[in-house]
Amino acid sequence: MLHDQRSALSRYASGLLSEGRTVFTAEEAEQALGIGHGAFLDAAERLQRREAILNPRQGFYIVVPPHFAASGAPPPAWYIDDLMRHEGQPYYVGLLKAAELHRATHQAVMEFQVVSPKRLPTIRAGRSLMVFYFRKDMDGVKPGIEARKTDTGIMRISSAALTALDLLRYPQASGGSDNVATVLLDLGQKIDPQELAVLSEQVERTVVQRLGHLLEHLGHGSRTGPMLEALQRRASPLWTELDREEARDPDFRPEPREYDPRWRVVVRRVPEVDE
Repeated sequence: MLHDQRSALSRYASGLLSEGRTVFTAEEAEQALGIGHGAFLDAAERLQRREAILNPRQGFYIVVPPHFAASGAPPPAWYIDDLMRHEGQPYYVGLLKAAELHRATHQAVMEFQVVSPKRLPTIRAGRSLMVFYFRKDMDGVKPGIEARKTDTGIMRISSAALTALDLLRYPQASGGSDNVATVLLDLGQKIDPQELAVLSEQVERTVVQRLGHLLEHLGHGSRTGPMLEALQRRASPLWTELDREEARDPDFRPEPREYDPRWRVVVRRVPEVDE
């Protein structure tokens, strides 16, 4: 009986692949196969041992196509939209992964980075690592979220403008100031100045100051005018450090090399760009 249930679930998963689908829920499978939850869990556990399916979230399953057996899972882009719909949460693929999708990175990005208003644990699916970053104000950044086609549907990604702001807002995810500057060198030319100004009002003023300084330093000053006007309307900003980590320890921090009066940014070390 257990063998029959496992075979039935295996045929069900294969049928989904033939329809171009790579995900299903426990409820969907139980209804399609006419089995109870306990029987489904037994069959699913056996298929998971064979690495034919994955269970990254309770009740949510990913089918592993045969040509992805070596990597252990299909690409996260194939199922991120379904996963977040299952979670009932808005999201966007962002940060370095979005920069890669905008063709503004020089190296492969190791993490599939997702921004969401729900704090979610990291998912390891085969060789892929999906990492979630928290953002409370998702409604405020809707103008900076784009739909991007994938092999199985769509996924939502941050625009070039939102990606640039996030790189400064989430430094722990961005690989350090040198890497951020390297990404912005290419990403800057893809930024819409008006969109950047609108989105900049949804982030901390210090983030806007650092981004404005870096974009101008990298030769993208034509993108920053509306954002500077929006910043000045909020209030006169205080001085801020370009790199907070470098300024954290008073015994080891370097002396300032530059004071940028336009953005009120203190520069202790000019970021090195990998060209």
